Amino acid sequence: MKTHWFNRWEAVRSSFWFVPAMMVIIAVGLARIVVTLDHQLVHFSLVLPDIGFTGGAEGARSVLSTIAGSMVTVAGVAFSITIVALTLASSQFGPRLLRNFMRDPGNQYVLGTFIATFIYCLLVLSSVTHSNGDVFVPRIAVNLALLLALFNVAVLIYFIHHVATSIQADNVVNGVYEELNQYIEHFFPDELGESDPEPFQSDRNPTGMFHHVVAADSEGYLQAVDRQCLCQLAQQFDCRIELGYRAGAFVVKGSSIAVVRSDTEPEDGLDSQLLDCMIVGKLRTPEQDPEFAVHQLVEVAVRALSPGINDPFTAMTSVDRLSAVLCTLTGRSFHPARWYGDDGQLRLEEPPLTFTGILNAAFDQIRQHGKSDTAVTIRLLESLGRIASYCRTREQQSAVCRQAEMILRSSQDCLNEPQDLADIEQRFQAIQDEMRQC
Repeated sequence: MKTHWFNRWEAVRSSFWFVPAMMVIIAVGLARIVVTLDHQLVHFSLVLPDIGFTGGAEGARSVLSTIAGSMVTVAGVAFSITIVALTLASSQFGPRLLRNFMRDPGNQYVLGTFIATFIYCLLVLSSVTHSNGDVFVPRIAVNLALLLALFNVAVLIYFIHHVATSIQADNVVNGVYEELNQYIEHFFPDELGESDPEPFQSDRNPTGMFHHVVAADSEGYLQAVDRQCLCQLAQQFDCRIELGYRAGAFVVKGSSIAVVRSDTEPEDGLDSQLLDCMIVGKLRTPEQDPEFAVHQLVEVAVRALSPGINDPFTAMTSVDRLSAVLCTLTGRSFHPARWYGDDGQLRLEEPPLTFTGILNAAFDQIRQHGKSDTAVTIRLLESLGRIASYCRTREQQSAVCRQAEMILRSSQDCLNEPQDLADIEQRFQAIQDEMRQC
């Protein structure tokens, strides 16, 4: 249940409607409170000092109408600027990065401020009365509307500056990098021990056990897995569950998403309960998929290397950030691929997430698209050399060496300048020397 709610909350956070809707609700409540306060002042015949708005009913209507109309116009301009920024971001950095722009708190609060001010002015405007000698002018509410108008001018200036800076390539890369660091702290909070971790070995017993294949009831990306729920379910039915996919993988309807092994035939209803512990959606999400943000940085680099953009500097910036992430991961312990129930029995197995897999996800596509660019190739080898100095296990060293060898072979096939090849071989040799010292 917790996993499902977290998945829905991430979807809400990435929408443009949630924060503005909350701010509109606050504006409605604020308007009612301030107008009620004005009514109380009139009821007790209290007189406010002549500060701010001092006009009558017609003047109040004029001020509130002007502010409300202006806010609608400014909100339309803000939406137009946002759409233009999203279009530029989609074409230059990739459509998957639109999620980062949509969940940007600055954009959401700016749009919410304009809309909330518009709603506030409309509600206060409806409270102004001037009929049959009965005049009511909510002076506090009108003065507050004037203050909100001044505040919205500052917000508009901030918004223009924020959009202009948020679509700069370095800021986009840095934003994805910071988000990736947050996910690393979430996925890999534990430090790596002194010794190499034991390789994953399944302790399945293929004989003497009944196995039941659970088919996926829908197709899409496996967004999240509630491991605690699956362990409790396996303990309840006295079985072991072996997942066929890890979060982030694409699942085809009818494919084997899990295998249930037990000494007896599983009871009816196990399949539906097991599928309820997994979320399959149309889009890939980062909740349990650390490679998602890695692929976002890779996409920025690959698009920068495309002939239409031809921006190797952005690609090298992405490589630098990826190397920093991988240096951090060399000292982190990856979560186990096997999970045990409260009774100490193995209850859940899933495909393991490894350092090698993340390293390949980070460098494979950049290596393939940048093999004819000398500067990018050299930066890739320099980054691998930096990672090599942090390696602490044999798996990490083997993964770095494999990538370096592939980069060297690709450069030898695609580059003809002897001096460029000499520079590349020099970086490759530095990696080899670093490995010998480890």
